[in-house]
Parts: sequence; C-alpha cells; structure tokens
Amino acid sequence: MAGARPTVVDEFMGYLKDPESAIAVAVIKVLTGVIQHSKASTMMEIESALQDAAAQLKAAAAANTPASATTDNKKNYVAHSTSAQSLSSISVTAGCQLFLRYVTRCFLEFDDFDLCKSQLIDRGKLFAETSSTSRKRIVDFGHNFVRDGMVVLTHGASRVVTKLLLQAAKSKHFSVVVTEGRPNGAGYKTAELLSNAGIPTTVIVDAAMGYYMERVSMVVVGAEGVVENGGIVNKIGTFSCAMIAHAMKKPFYVAAESYKFARLYPLNQSDFPHSRTEESMLLPSCTCDPELVLPSHPLLTVGSPTCDYTPPQYISLLFTDLGVLTPSAVSDELIKLYQ
Repeated sequence: MAGARPTVVDEFMGYLKDPESAIAVAVIKVLTGVIQHSKASTMMEIESALQDAAAQLKAAAAANTPASATTDNKKNYVAHSTSAQSLSSISVTAGCQLFLRYVTRCFLEFDDFDLCKSQLIDRGKLFAETSSTSRKRIVDFGHNFVRDGMVVLTHGASRVVTKLLLQAAKSKHFSVVVTEGRPNGAGYKTAELLSNAGIPTTVIVDAAMGYYMERVSMVVVGAEGVVENGGIVNKIGTFSCAMIAHAMKKPFYVAAESYKFARLYPLNQSDFPHSRTEESMLLPSCTCDPELVLPSHPLLTVGSPTCDYTPPQYISLLFTDLGVLTPSAVSDELIKLYQ
C-alpha cells in the first residue's frame, strides 16, 4: 500500500546502509520507531509490539537473507555480508536485550503512560546519538597501549579498532598486520584505511596467523558481542587468533562498546546465536570451483560460519566506553546495565 510504513526488518536494513551504523544502534533506532508510531494505549501493548519487533529482527539476523525483507534490502544484506560488517545475531540480541530492559525499568518508574512513552522515545534517540561518543572513549582508553616500534595484528573489520589505530598513529610509529578475513575479505577495507593514513600495513591470509604471530607485539580485535563470562563473539577466526596469541604469550585485547554486552553464557561454539552463512558463493575462488563441484557430489558440503566464540581465558583486557576491563569484570558491568 502506498505510503505504508516499512517493516521493521526493512527499516533495520535501511539503517545499515550507513557503513558507520553499528548493528546494535540500528536495532535501538528501529525499536524506538516502533514506540514512536505505535497506536497503543497501554504499556502492555507497547511491550508486546516491541517483543514482536525484536523477534523479527532476531529471526532476520539468524537467516542467511532476511525472509521478510524486500528485494532491494536483500541486495543490501549481501553487500553488508561482503563488506566491512555482516549481520550479526549476537549484536542484534544485545541491542534488543538492552533496550527491552530499559523499557521495563521505565514502565516501573513512570505511572503516566504518555510521559513514559515520551521518555522511551527520547532515550532511544539519545542512545543512537551517543554511540559515536562511546567509540571515542574507547579510542582514548586503548590507543595508549600501542607504542613506538610495535607490530599490531588485527582480525576482522572493526570500526572502533580502526579508529584506535588511526589515533595511535598520530603520535607513534608502528606497523599493522591485517588478516584477510575470509570468506568476505573484510580485512582489505581495514588495510586500505590504515595504509591511506600512512601506517605500514601487511595483509596476510588467515591461515598465516601462526607464522606471523612470533613477530607481533600485540593483537587487538573488535567484537560482535561480549558475553557474561567476559568472552567474546566475533568474526570467524578470532578464536584461532586468540589461542595462537596465548600460546606465544602475546597480549590479546578487545575493543567493544558496552551496548554489545549480552546476557548470554555460551559453553561452546554452538551455544550462542549464529548468523548462518553456509553459502558457497562467499567462498574465495580456487581451482576447485564450489559451484561446479557441489552439485555433483551430494556428500560434499560447504561450511562457512560467520562468527566464533573466544573464551575469557584467552583475552588480556577489554577496551570499553566504561573503562579498561578484565574479562572477569564484565559480569559486574552487566549487572549494572541490566539491574
């Protein structure tokens, strides 16, 4: 119908067209819009509408391509999957949890429905505006860990890590090793940004992390989500990178905004919300073309998960907008965020 408001998934994908838009922030913008356009007359109706919208967003993130998105936004999803960021279930979950918890607190605090609704809308807008401030605080905390002459390794395409390294380069001379970040090659964008800023940068294949780690001074990565025990969920290969760094006694740092803190406690690699991308189209080109081989070999499948879980024992420190935290301190901060 002409003039109809887009679905929550379409609206969400629209926000992600901005490469600087964090997934959790896009989630909160969408949920704020649900409240703003709601015709509900009770708090229970608003809460029900938010729960339904959150369920749609989580389902979209868990799918290869959001089933309810329009054709144009499906193309946008593929573009995000093959560029700097991919649609992360853990980031969507964290954003939904944080906002819904605030809604519950607001309902308990205000008896007047209109006042409560207005407060929720204002808070949602403020949160989106302060996300850039969160990154600046992380950069301020983290860039001092980079010193002259260091070799820094990074994996994935984290905006906050890139900003941290760019800030450090203003006063120090160091070099960076960037992994390709297969299957979508996200590391190339990071390498381009760093080299354009005059930072000596080397791109390596993911499988060469162990080979290069002996000459690395520190590792710094971003995170799609930070879980209750202080572990992280991030781009596939982060767990391998952390284990190699730990074995070679190299500090492994994580830069992540507090809105990525999620009330999840994964016990293994299958125990957290996954964005399943088992698509042969995302595999790199090779002499054995997956598109030609797979149809003729039904017992041969392609596995290309987007994220993995890194346990807290492999993480040295987390740079957050709340300060520099040890993994064990994350649970305390989660209690403060959700109490």
